[in-house]
Amino acid sequence: MAGKRKVGNLLGLAVLGYLVRRPAHAYELSRMLREHGDARSIKFNHGSLYMVVGQLAKAGFIAEHGTSREGSRPERTTYALTDAGRAELRDWMRELVAEPKHEYPHFVAALSLIAALPPDEVLALLADRLARLAEQRAAIAALVEGSDVHPLFLVEEEYRLALLDAEAAFVRGFVDRIQDPEHGWGPLWAKFHQEGT
Repeated sequence: MAGKRKVGNLLGLAVLGYLVRRPAHAYELSRMLREHGDARSIKFNHGSLYMVVGQLAKAGFIAEHGTSREGSRPERTTYALTDAGRAELRDWMRELVAEPKHEYPHFVAALSLIAALPPDEVLALLADRLARLAEQRAAIAALVEGSDVHPLFLVEEEYRLALLDAEAAFVRGFVDRIQDPEHGWGPLWAKFHQEGT
């Protein structure tokens, strides 16, 4: 495993992954990322893609393979994966799959400060969250069920479904704890806020 990667942006990982298949130019990579729904997993835009392609070339992970021109369009440089790029892709993938990383999700940040809101408001907000989680789950389930690609290429969507299910179960349990008549949050919240005034 590498310490600090020469290119640490996950978009770089996606570019390396697509170039395993065949050489391509940045516009083609952008099209493939969009067509395969990778924008749901990796944040990118046209400018960031060109920047990452430049970083990968500078690091020696990809190299110019040729140039092409279609009609009156500008000339496009095609890039191919180098041996160093292939090794970097494998090492990076091994690291991401095997080693859990600490992340900073927004909901976790909100939970760490949840006592700033009154219990009744939190309950209403959590009800809204559960409804939105259900909507997201339904949309992803429809995407998976309506797809005709091999399930291996939908594994990230299955993971999203598992995360949504786990979050929904957590939120329902949290709602139950807040509303618990004996150990609920209301009296503690009132005492906490009374002391703070």
